[in-house]
Amino acid sequence: MNFSSKLLEDAVSEFSKLPGVGQKTALRLVLHLLNKEQEEVSHFGNTLIRLKEEIKHCNICHNISDHQTCSICTSVKREKETICVVEDTRDVMAIENTNQFFGVYHVLGGLISPMDGVGPSDLFIDSLVQRVATTPVKEIILALSANMEGDTTLFYLHKRLKDFQIPITTIARGIAFGGELEYADEITLGRSIITRVPYEGSFIK
Repeated sequence: MNFSSKLLEDAVSEFSKLPGVGQKTALRLVLHLLNKEQEEVSHFGNTLIRLKEEIKHCNICHNISDHQTCSICTSVKREKETICVVEDTRDVMAIENTNQFFGVYHVLGGLISPMDGVGPSDLFIDSLVQRVATTPVKEIILALSANMEGDTTLFYLHKRLKDFQIPITTIARGIAFGGELEYADEITLGRSIITRVPYEGSFIK
């Protein structure tokens, strides 16, 4: 792609680094910003800078938060003894949108993936084990994507948690293999949570 301006080229190059954004889309976004008032562009940029500088991760569940402890973990309306384990913040948002889960979460920050060099020590697994060991827990729901990495992580988590003698369940397999939770529609995901099954009763062994 030929550019008439080095500044334009640099801006397009930065936007195209975003996931799912190619050069043509990046160019369209940059030109859109160029047509905006200076105040709007400054607000856009400052919002991103504040996001990076001020965002926090909950000291209990590791979800993205504006405060040291997130609003879900501090809410008196949540069932603190039911923990839903998810990959990342997108999964928390997807499950919250179903309005079918009223417990709390634990965000792993990823999935075990030997091919990508991601092992158990790279995730918030030890803090989950510590949380279960030190607070009253009645059920652990493993709500991970139905793919190879998700199943590997499920197996490892079950091995680490089974000795606590706490019911461990997984969401029902209403989501196609290889699918990610964030892409599941709210009805399907909600039904999968409601009809969750004991881990040892699922097809994963």
